[in-house]
Parts: sequence; C-alpha cells; structure tokens
Amino acid sequence: MIENLKMSNVYLPILEKLLKDITQDYYNSKRLLAKDKIRIVKWEKIDEYFSDVHVATAGNDVVLRYANQAIKTQVEKLLLSHQNK
Repeated sequence: MIENLKMSNVYLPILEKLLKDITQDYYNSKRLLAKDKIRIVKWEKIDEYFSDVHVATAGNDVVLRYANQAIKTQVEKLLLSHQNK
C-alpha cells in the first residue's frame, strides 16, 4: 500500500483529496442522472476485453458494451484532470 512508500506522508494527502473530489463528482453525477430518471442497474464484466453496463431509464432499459481498455483510458484522463485542478 501507499503507507509503505518512503514519502507516503507527501502522497497520502494528495490521494485523499483526489479521492474526496472524485467521490463528490460521482454523487453529483448520480443526482443529475436521477433527476432524468436514469440509473445504472449493473456493471458486468463480460471477459478481459469488454464490460456491459445495464442502464434503466424512465421508459427504456439498455445494455451498453464498453471496451475495458477504453474505460481504463477514460478513468486515467479523469484522474489527471482532477489532479491538475
């Protein structure tokens, strides 16, 4: 874990703030989707390459398939953008 790093006292507060900011963004996004009656029902890993996201809306339920590498890349971009704020 990060506590085992030599300079963990430097990195730990940065990571804690980043996690707090990301958590807040997650809840804000969830609230915005809920206003439009959209919710994620289930996130299902299909195999090492793809995942399905089951989304429920007011009148329609859909399953969206995403490439795991694309999700990983997007998460990395989001983390970097939050870190640079």
